Amino acid sequence: MNATNAHQPIILAPAGNRAAFLAALAAGADAIYCGLKSMSARMEAKNFSLEELAQLVRLAHDRGTKVYVTLNTLIKPDEVQPAGQIIDILGRQVRPDALIVQDPGVVGLARQAGFDGEIHLSTLANVSFPRALGFVARHLNVDRVVVPRELSIDEIKAMAGACPKTLSIEAFIHGALCYGVSGRCYWSSYMGGKSGLRGRCVQPCRRYYRQGGQAVRTFSCQDFSVDVLVKILGQVKKVVSWKIEGRKKGPHYVYYTVTAYRMLRDQGHDVNIKRDALALLDQALGRERSHYRFLPQRPQTPIDTRRQTASGLFMGKVQGPAKNPWVVVRHTLLPGDVLRIGYEDEAVHSICRVTRHVPQKGRYPLKLGGTRTPRSGAPVFLTDRREKALEAMIAEVEAGGAPPEEIGPSTFTTTLPTPMLKKQRPLEMRVGRTPTRSTGRHATGIWLSETAVANIGRSAGENLWIWLPPVLWPDDQDRVAGLVSRSLEKGVRRFVLNMPWQMALFNRPQGLTLWAGPFCNAANAFCLESFRTLGFAGAFVSPELGETDILTLCRQRPLPLGIVLSGHWPLCISRTLADGMKLRVPFESPRGEQAWAEQHGPDYWIFPNWKLDITEKRRLLEQAGIQMFVHLDEPVPKDVPIKKRPGLWNWDVGLK
Repeated sequence: MNATNAHQPIILAPAGNRAAFLAALAAGADAIYCGLKSMSARMEAKNFSLEELAQLVRLAHDRGTKVYVTLNTLIKPDEVQPAGQIIDILGRQVRPDALIVQDPGVVGLARQAGFDGEIHLSTLANVSFPRALGFVARHLNVDRVVVPRELSIDEIKAMAGACPKTLSIEAFIHGALCYGVSGRCYWSSYMGGKSGLRGRCVQPCRRYYRQGGQAVRTFSCQDFSVDVLVKILGQVKKVVSWKIEGRKKGPHYVYYTVTAYRMLRDQGHDVNIKRDALALLDQALGRERSHYRFLPQRPQTPIDTRRQTASGLFMGKVQGPAKNPWVVVRHTLLPGDVLRIGYEDEAVHSICRVTRHVPQKGRYPLKLGGTRTPRSGAPVFLTDRREKALEAMIAEVEAGGAPPEEIGPSTFTTTLPTPMLKKQRPLEMRVGRTPTRSTGRHATGIWLSETAVANIGRSAGENLWIWLPPVLWPDDQDRVAGLVSRSLEKGVRRFVLNMPWQMALFNRPQGLTLWAGPFCNAANAFCLESFRTLGFAGAFVSPELGETDILTLCRQRPLPLGIVLSGHWPLCISRTLADGMKLRVPFESPRGEQAWAEQHGPDYWIFPNWKLDITEKRRLLEQAGIQMFVHLDEPVPKDVPIKKRPGLWNWDVGLK
């Protein structure tokens, strides 16, 4: 790094396989983040064994590069002991510089296992508003927070201004952009049990959807790229780390993006260097790029249904007869290049490895082998490149490493929090958007809003539960805090917080009943214990869990539990909507799945047209110790047909 610059953020590179890790070292990354073959939020990447990672950590440390290991997945009850042993091995034998976690309970587990490195809160933890940082610094033993991609530079500055001395900030500068807010997307899980919070997302947002007219990729985002605007980000001293997304990418992408951002950081004042860096990003084999909301005065919608949003560099379209198809390439091809024919979500897409040099505008035959033939007009993308110069650099870096060493087993035994044994009287609650009268059978809950608070009667406040939003942005913090204060003035004393950090909105939480809501994604006893120590009176289990996990968690619970029994659960919550997408009007996937978009506050909620419904399991859940049963009453647009179908979510299949 340039020693003349007093504030020099590190460039944090992704690595999903050995070649990508070595490419990051060759490019001069200051730090590398990577995952193991389990408990990582990118399980589709190849990832690393403990033995391989230990060898690479030593190699990185010899070159002055730090390594962060991701344990940023939702930890289920039966995974707590294995997770503790993995952390024990990491701390004693692998020795990475930091762990990246999404579950606040893993912080306590890591310290119990003796891990003495840094702990960073993942963007999946959704620490997204300024007051949250002070709360995290006071109550969690962590060193850094990764802020959401959706923040503008002004919002990042607001976060930095509120960041205590003991905490630092990491911000994304480049990579794939999910439609849903991190930690608030259940789309893949709801449709098939593969959870994005578990690193197994099947990317349903990348598919075609139809709303009235032609089917388009309504939710498929371009890549996020700060590119030359990192000059502005570099002025925010609390942002100590610039993060590049891409653990599913190859070494070419890693080398090109790291090199480009090093150039922009160290020599971005030079016009020629800036031009060359942008050229490298153009050739990095990602999607088309967008600044998204980074510049608040010029926000960009990252969804353009008229343009390509597939990963890779677009090379052309399939031409010629079915038996001998070809592509006329827009860019030079090299031997070893990997082409993808079609989109990732298409069952007929194929992979083709290039065997010879092809000049720009040259013709390359697409020989797939067997009886497979690509459809005429299918797009062709360059998805990976192994140029000889890069492979030589990777080989040179690898040659400097020591041979792998055997990793010994862990003898660490996790000590679970003390479970509560006393069962309490169950409570049933209906939660809506506007206040309704409570009945003898149900308590009443309402989502926090101006209208809801204005309609709270003084006498009704004591019996009302206010539900806070699952997402809170810096520029919305004061509005929400004001609504909380007005609710308190009207006598409300019961709140459900859908981010643990929303505790920071209460100046004096003593005397209040605060529950951690279902969007807090509680899935294990350590997470529940962290909520208990934060001052929560109870917590909702993650609605993604299956039967076995829920019942196990009931036996291990250190505080009262609640569950969403029925209602319209959102597929995801987003900060953006495609141009032309109509609210409260159904749209449909090629598989016949229907949903609609609704705006609540500044965010867009996507709802499926069938309900989550596990009411038939209520008796079993009550016997297991669940205390609070909630029904979510979301207003359904008149044009949306609600299907009658099982709404068990992952109850039977279990969370993958």
